[in-house]
Amino acid sequence: MDKVPLTIKGFAALEEELKQRQQVERPRIIQAIAEARALGDLSENAEYHAAKEAQSLNEGRILELESLISRAEVIDITKLSGDRIKFGAIVKLVDEDTEEEKTYQIVGEPEADVRSGRVSVASPIARALMGKTIGDTVEVSTPGGGKSYEVVGVQFR
Repeated sequence: MDKVPLTIKGFAALEEELKQRQQVERPRIIQAIAEARALGDLSENAEYHAAKEAQSLNEGRILELESLISRAEVIDITKLSGDRIKFGAIVKLVDEDTEEEKTYQIVGEPEADVRSGRVSVASPIARALMGKTIGDTVEVSTPGGGKSYEVVGVQFR
């Protein structure tokens, strides 16, 4: 199985979600199933079926989280440095068409959230940025067409 690169913060978030699902959600769902069973005929019991579905989704996510955690390659980005873009880098870009500035951090796939400025290491923009330095121009294919960015900052923190 492939290793999953994660920041320390991303790994901690996965562990916290796993703990929440195992110690809070699982008992809550089991209780809901028990209460629904007490209502009688299970074949027409909507509460029972909803609780069983919630249990299935929760157990599936627990298995997924356990797999991610077991395959995690935790990278301490505070120990990284340099002027080349790599995993963990916080990259400041300028759109060459609109002069709009954007800042992204390259993180592991499970912790990516574009709205928060965290892009997956497997995303097209991250793949295009890897190995580049300040002053380089990067061409990225997006659903809205090609974009051209200039790298104006690279830092690790």
